[in-house]
Amino acid sequence: MKKTGLLFVVLLATLPTIAQKFTNLRYEDANYEPTVQTVAVYPQPNNPADPARTLLPPVTNLEEGVPLVAEFDDLTAQFRNFRFKFFHCNADWKPSTLSDIEFTYEYNDYIINDYQASFNTKIPYYHYRFELPKLKLSGNYVLAVYEDKRPAKLIFTRRIMLYESRLSIGAQVQISRGIAEQQTHQQVDFDVNYKGYEILSPQEDLKIVVRQNYQWSQVLSNIKSSNVRVFDNKIEYRPFDLSNNFLGGNEFRWFDTRVAQAVGMSVGEVQQLADQTVARLNQDRPRNAGTYFQAEDFNGNYIVLNRETNNSTNEADYINVVFTLKTPEFPDAQVYATGAFNAWQQTAANRLTYNTERGVYEASIFIKQGIVNYTYAVVGNDGKVLNTNLEGNFSSTANDYEIFVYHRPPAARADQLVGYRLIEFGRR
Repeated sequence: MKKTGLLFVVLLATLPTIAQKFTNLRYEDANYEPTVQTVAVYPQPNNPADPARTLLPPVTNLEEGVPLVAEFDDLTAQFRNFRFKFFHCNADWKPSTLSDIEFTYEYNDYIINDYQASFNTKIPYYHYRFELPKLKLSGNYVLAVYEDKRPAKLIFTRRIMLYESRLSIGAQVQISRGIAEQQTHQQVDFDVNYKGYEILSPQEDLKIVVRQNYQWSQVLSNIKSSNVRVFDNKIEYRPFDLSNNFLGGNEFRWFDTRVAQAVGMSVGEVQQLADQTVARLNQDRPRNAGTYFQAEDFNGNYIVLNRETNNSTNEADYINVVFTLKTPEFPDAQVYATGAFNAWQQTAANRLTYNTERGVYEASIFIKQGIVNYTYAVVGNDGKVLNTNLEGNFSSTANDYEIFVYHRPPAARADQLVGYRLIEFGRR
């Protein structure tokens, strides 16, 4: 080996890895700075300005080559250099043993160059956008964005999935077959056809994950096959124990702030202040009693849109949205307004406080202009979501479901995502 090459290898070996620096890295969707908002990762659309681009999950076919795109806002209003890196994970979202060179084509450390300053907004921010590079292997990845000058300073992490169509998945969502569950639950029946793909033990080798409405808190991963038709190369997943059942939930609450100068749907009052716009939503109440009410929603997602401009990317303002929930106080529990707009997190930024004089929970949250879905979650002081459901559960609710099929081929050292299917249930 030449001396220059040897010197490079020695220097590279002595450098601390990014993974070692990220002492607080979580292999999940998380924001690490409250000033970083409206994070979205989605397959590259035909029209980059389409406001509906954020409605699709961060899942793409590795073979088709459609890249994922990420964007976010930094409300410090000061330009900062950011970089990003990938971490490969197994089906359980624990880090795999693969080295970077086994799943990347380039050095696994990328700079973000595309940015815009906000224009004509009361809340200043910088908007960043970047396209994710092509990777070698299918599977689960965590995208980590961090500040260039402080490599240990994480900004956010997001889970992304790259799949191959090695298997075909036939699926159907219907009202639960359980007698007691027919009014409140939905079930996902599906088959996996593995013709032309080698599986040594069909009942044991595949790992199945089913997700509802793109939420990692709404996942089933313990579904066992009910039948294997060896001669047909088909595995059936129709368990009799109802382990493929989900609570139906309810249609999401939503509000419209596309026009900052007017009152949109679910908005009771708009107040124009010198330094911000305040939108007070109509008072909410629990929906766990009564009948199901049909409504169209984004299944918890949102779109960014300012109808008073042609460029919502950096001209949509952040509105101070005031939530009010009329309900008795929950002892030893916290109430959160949550949705895809804040990655379903439960933090101080979206926690409601109880106003004893008015008998309501209240919160003020800055959210970018558009149409936003949200829901209320009741969480105990131990961090666990309580059985108390403010929204109700109905088997007729329109929901989206995804089926992920993982397999670790012989001699492979990590799980690969070899099948994926998205099913829409009840879409109007």
